[in-house]
Amino acid sequence: MVELEIPSNDSLEVKAVWQNLAEAHRYLAELKGLCESLPNRAILLDTLSIQEAKDSSEIENIITTHDELYAYEPNSLSSPAAKEVQNYIAALRVGFSDVQESGLIRLNTILRVQEAVEQNNAGLRKLPGTMLKNQSTGATVYEPPQNALVVEKLMADLVGFIHADDELDPLLRMAIAHHQFESIHPFYDGNGRTGRILNLLIMQREGLLDLPVLYLSRYITSTKSQYYQLLQATRDSHDWVAWCVYIVKGVAVTAKNEIKLVKQLRELMQATKQRLRTELPKLYSQELLNNLFRHPYTKIEFVENDLGVSRITAAKHLDALATNGFVQKKKIGRNNYYINVPLFNLLTQITLDDE
Repeated sequence: MVELEIPSNDSLEVKAVWQNLAEAHRYLAELKGLCESLPNRAILLDTLSIQEAKDSSEIENIITTHDELYAYEPNSLSSPAAKEVQNYIAALRVGFSDVQESGLIRLNTILRVQEAVEQNNAGLRKLPGTMLKNQSTGATVYEPPQNALVVEKLMADLVGFIHADDELDPLLRMAIAHHQFESIHPFYDGNGRTGRILNLLIMQREGLLDLPVLYLSRYITSTKSQYYQLLQATRDSHDWVAWCVYIVKGVAVTAKNEIKLVKQLRELMQATKQRLRTELPKLYSQELLNNLFRHPYTKIEFVENDLGVSRITAAKHLDALATNGFVQKKKIGRNNYYINVPLFNLLTQITLDDE
C-alpha cells in the first residue's frame, strides 16, 4: 500500500529552513497581536477574504473584477468567475467555523470545504484517469494515485499527520501537508483552492493566528512557476528543503505585508471616525463606521441590517455620506452602491514587498 511521504525532522535541520522559520514566526506573532488590538476583527475577515479568494482563484485562471466581487448579488446575473470567487469565500468560512468549533481539521471538514468551493458533493475521487498536465504542451507532468482505496487511505494518513503530537514546527507541518494534499489530488476538481484554504486552517488550528487572515495566494500567484516547479521537484528528488523554505518564506513575506496593511487599515478607520464625529456628529455611530469598513461597496440593505434602521433612514445616511465625500455613489446594474474609495484603494493596490 502507498504510504504518505513525510520527511524526517533531521532532514530539515538546515540553516535556510530555520532562518526563514524564525522570521516567519516573528512576523506572525506581530500580525496576531495587531489583529487582536482591532476593535472589530470581523472587518479583517470580511475584507481580506475577498482579496484572498480573488488571488487564489486567479491561480486557477478564474479572473474577475473588483466591481463584480464587491457588488456581487447571489441571485443576479453575475459572471461565472465572480460566482466561483464567492464560493471560495463561503468555503473559507465553512472551514474556519469547523476548526473554531472543534479545534480539529477532520476529513469531513476538508470535504465540506471542497463541496463549497465546487458546489457539488462528488467527494473523494473514485474513478481513475486524473492526470496533471502542462497547460502549454498538454504533456502529463504528474500522475496522482488512481485507486480510490489508496486515495482514502492517504487522506486518512494526512489528517493523522495534521494532528500528530510531535516536535515538528507547525509551519513545516503546513508546508508538508500542503504538498501532500496537492500530490494526493483527492478531488476531481477544486484541489488547488481547497489546498490553499487548508493552509489557513492549519495555521488557525495551531494558534498561529486567531482568524484565517494570512493569505498566501498573492505570494503563490506572484511566484506561480516556482510553486509548480518545486511541487514536482520535491516529488522527484524527495528533498524537502527547497519546498519548505519556499513556503515558510512566503509566510514571512505575506505576514510582513499584512502587518503594514492592517496598520494602514486601522489608521484609515481612525481618521474616518474623527472626520465623521467632526463633520456629521449626528450621523456617527460605531456601527456605521464598522459598516463602511466591512463593506467596501456598501448599500442601503447593509446599513439597514447593520444599524437596525429603516430603509428610508439608511438611504438618508448613505446620501449624506456621499454628499460629504465619505463614499462615492455608483449605480451597478439595478443597485446603488456607496464605495469607500480610500478603503477600496488600500485593498486593491497592495504590492507584495519581500524586501
